[in-house]
Amino acid sequence: MPSTPVYSVRDILEIERQSLPGAEPSLMERAGRAACADALRLLASRPGPVLVVCGPGNNGGDGFVLARELRRSGREVTVVFAGDAARLPEDATRAHAEYKSAGGEILAELPPAPEGGWALVADALFGIGLQRPIEGRLRGWIDTLNALPALRLSIDLPSGLCANTGRILGTCLRADHTTTFIALKPGLLTRDGPDCCGEISLQPIGIDAAAHVPATGHRIAASLFAAHLAPRPRNTHKGAFGDACVLGGASGMAGAALLAARAALKLGAGRTYACLLDPAAPSVDLAQPELMLHPARQMPERLSAIAAGMGLGTGAEAERLLQTAIQRDIPLLLDADALNLVSLRPALADALKGRRAATLLTPHPAEAGRLLGMDTDAVQDDRIAAAIQIAQRFRAFAALKGCGSVIATPDGRWFINATGNPGMASAGMGDVLSGIALALLAQGWPAEAALLCAVHLHGAAADQLVAEGAGPVGLTANETIAAARKLFNAWLKNGGKSGSNNAQRCPNGGKAASASGEPSRRKASPA
Repeated sequence: MPSTPVYSVRDILEIERQSLPGAEPSLMERAGRAACADALRLLASRPGPVLVVCGPGNNGGDGFVLARELRRSGREVTVVFAGDAARLPEDATRAHAEYKSAGGEILAELPPAPEGGWALVADALFGIGLQRPIEGRLRGWIDTLNALPALRLSIDLPSGLCANTGRILGTCLRADHTTTFIALKPGLLTRDGPDCCGEISLQPIGIDAAAHVPATGHRIAASLFAAHLAPRPRNTHKGAFGDACVLGGASGMAGAALLAARAALKLGAGRTYACLLDPAAPSVDLAQPELMLHPARQMPERLSAIAAGMGLGTGAEAERLLQTAIQRDIPLLLDADALNLVSLRPALADALKGRRAATLLTPHPAEAGRLLGMDTDAVQDDRIAAAIQIAQRFRAFAALKGCGSVIATPDGRWFINATGNPGMASAGMGDVLSGIALALLAQGWPAEAALLCAVHLHGAAADQLVAEGAGPVGLTANETIAAARKLFNAWLKNGGKSGSNNAQRCPNGGKAASASGEPSRRKASPA
């Protein structure tokens, strides 16, 4: 499956502006019809009436078109309008009038659910133009709609979701399905977006977004790294696949380094070293005797790539060893305590910025906040901006972990990963991710491809385990290693052709946050 471009609100606005001259039918007409096609598909085996809730702007106009088309298809439709018809934008005014002229009635308040309930509730309240938290009467509407035992369809994106960041603006409609137009928006894929959107259907409505604005963001798919997915030649040896080193494992934390080293070994590194700080660390990993365990101060000279930080600690010895690793002219991945040391020691940060070889950083939101000198909430408020800032500040490839992990490059490009599940909220998952990326670096993969593949593969392996019944509750980091190895070998065999699973169905959940956005010609006015 090819990767899918992802566009910010600003870029969507520009694409709409360039698509407007002479557009016939109008973008609103196309959007409403596309939403109707999805609605009818969802309603195929569901008898009963449909409730369409329209907002005070152009997203509401999409809802009027949807309602009109549903009536034409023979469905019973009830429309509720949360605005003033005299203040609707031009296209929405036309859609409102056409719905009424077709015999449709419009209510000003949510009606009681009919006997037997609604077959479908269509949310056309607010779109990408929402700028402030939803409050008062409309917040009550959304809470009521969320409590209904009905299938919920959101138009363009769930009302209350920030299209750029995935933040919830006061409250948010919890959709089972979201029909989005023109292109994917970041907020659908990261932070609270996956918990609010359900299954995502992308409807381009006749617009080639890339022909108007080149995309700087993409949803990760195997096509982004498929060029490096090739079966190994028969005439080969372990030296052809690199020497990988994990630096970490201070007292009481050897397990973190061993998880990373085991992942590197099983994802194909030719030789794998675990260099441990704990003076009482074992000299052999009895569960994985193929690993070579060394004291940290005896890190081998001949290495292809290093991953540092897994259980490293932040003491003086850890700092000295990290400085040595940073000075090595080979690919370097930093995670966990290595990132904390960089945030605490300006000399380490300066050395990191001056590296010539590739650098990969894999922070979770709290570690990202330390690197940027901000709190975790500020990082989460704009995950894409935070990832880009880290990548550019340290001249590195950065993966900001979390729901919809964001990968950023030093030149400002960014990617969002759609694999993975709540079972990955478990100790050691980050160590395994580091080990997977380390294995690819050791085998000679370019830094960007290695990080994209590692993040995508790790999430896909966890998804496979959940599909087999091993999670999400109780899923362990160690289990994902074997699953990732199996999946990676399948990708190698198929050249990446079936190496991507970007389905967007996610469990409902989420939390409220305040935000600001940008108004759109087609989308709703601020609440």
